[in-house]
Amino acid sequence: MTCRHWRWRVATTQREMDDAARIRWAVFGGELGLLSGRGAPSRREVTCFDTLDTTLHLLVYAGTEPVATLRLSLPNPELAASLGGRMGLEMEQRVDLSGLLGPERVFAEPSRFCVLERWRRSEAITWLQAGMYAESRRRGVTHWIGSANLETDSREDALLSWQVAAHRGWLSPRWRVEVPDPWLAPAHPRSPFYTPEEWARAEQGMLDGLRLPKAPLLFARKLGARFIAEPLYDAYFQWFTLPLIIALEEIPADTLALFHALDRGVSPAG
Repeated sequence: MTCRHWRWRVATTQREMDDAARIRWAVFGGELGLLSGRGAPSRREVTCFDTLDTTLHLLVYAGTEPVATLRLSLPNPELAASLGGRMGLEMEQRVDLSGLLGPERVFAEPSRFCVLERWRRSEAITWLQAGMYAESRRRGVTHWIGSANLETDSREDALLSWQVAAHRGWLSPRWRVEVPDPWLAPAHPRSPFYTPEEWARAEQGMLDGLRLPKAPLLFARKLGARFIAEPLYDAYFQWFTLPLIIALEEIPADTLALFHALDRGVSPAG
């Protein structure tokens, strides 16, 4: 899809919040079928974290059509006290992030990163990332902490993705956090990621050329993400994710050039 009139913005109105919730439902509920067990006749995906005053919802519009969104959570002292954590981010419900803290480090947690299917080969993803970067910089954020979708509910497939990421040199040499045992993960997975042929190669130690799911691949290549833990099971979506950290100062130069081109009104493809 192409569009001459792109823009990103932080949602400030009820209509814009509704646009974000609708996109999330279209992707997570409609396309991926991850919300089938959750009654939502309104076809909007919303949680209690969405209404916090430290939560930002970024949207990308192609003309007047909302096509992409993400949620950016900033540290919340009230949430930190409730969770017994230090940052007040949703991820602290499942992972101890205290080892990441340090002087002059300001963390934010991106999540619910989604683009409507028919717009994924467009500039929408770049606009969404550029908006997240610009707004984070404006608010003094130095690092993003999050978790990338591994497209599987199989612990074995998730661990293989982690091994492939390690083989490519994408594990953080500096930070490591521990994840809880995925006891809620299904004993009989329904959504394997790797084929039997790929598993045969992996069992022979042939990791070169093995696929990685789209999200960790995108974050590592385009944003310089480094992975900080073994796969983490997300009981809400019932899939495995891969915890990661991104230092804004270490985002690749070619990606920053794309962001700056958007600021100047130049198409990344032009």
